Amino acid sequence: MTAPKILTDTRALQMHRARARTRDLFLQVQAADEIQDRLEMVNRAFTRIAVVTPFAGIWRERLPEATICADGETLPLDEKAFDLVIHSMSLHWANDPVGQLIQCRRALRPDGMLIAAALGGQTLDELRRCLSEAEIALTGGLSPRIAPMGEIRDLGALLQRAGLALPVADSLPLTAEYRDARHLMHDLRAMGETSALAARPRKTAPRALFDRTADLYRHHFATPAAKVTATFEMVFLTGWAPDDSQQKPLRPGSAKERLADALRVPETRLPD
Repeated sequence: MTAPKILTDTRALQMHRARARTRDLFLQVQAADEIQDRLEMVNRAFTRIAVVTPFAGIWRERLPEATICADGETLPLDEKAFDLVIHSMSLHWANDPVGQLIQCRRALRPDGMLIAAALGGQTLDELRRCLSEAEIALTGGLSPRIAPMGEIRDLGALLQRAGLALPVADSLPLTAEYRDARHLMHDLRAMGETSALAARPRKTAPRALFDRTADLYRHHFATPAAKVTATFEMVFLTGWAPDDSQQKPLRPGSAKERLADALRVPETRLPD
């Protein structure tokens, strides 16, 4: 087997998270609120809960009895010890996201539930476009400055690859307003979400790059109130540890009645 490609400089990521400010973690708080809302809709009482998160304080307030661990490459979770595992807002930085989900699945008891939240592919689309346009105009080339984030279809497929049953993926787009592009980048720094790409440029970017980016951002994404918008896409992944009690899909061709008959509508054949 080949080792997964190293996308994230984990040392830089830890440094960024260490200087994050609790009062500015609005994305982490939003994800936690959404996860709790989704769990309330599940007809299940969970007794052994584990949370994988880079910001433990947010979850200690909500689930004081839960086992909370950081999102390292190896998760310190006992096998088949939990009936619920939450993986909160760090999968988009994982060098081996499938490995993270496999470890979560192994920590689940049969018919235990996994719910994960991560940033999806539409996140920071505006900043990505403006930075790229500015850098091409100034240097004639592009550098990796914003981490690529998975599309919902690709993230959903990770659940099946990790061996989870009944996989579901859905997204929640959020729009935030900022004074300007610099205000947005300052907020990302305060959240610990600035670029930790292993292939990121190591030299300090010229001031002209950010000046040009701010001008382009204001031109393309200004609001009537003279602010700018930024998109954050949250993707939520839900799956279950396999168990014989779960519903199974029917074998293809095993239906005893045509769908058209069941719906009481005429059947229209497609042309060859």
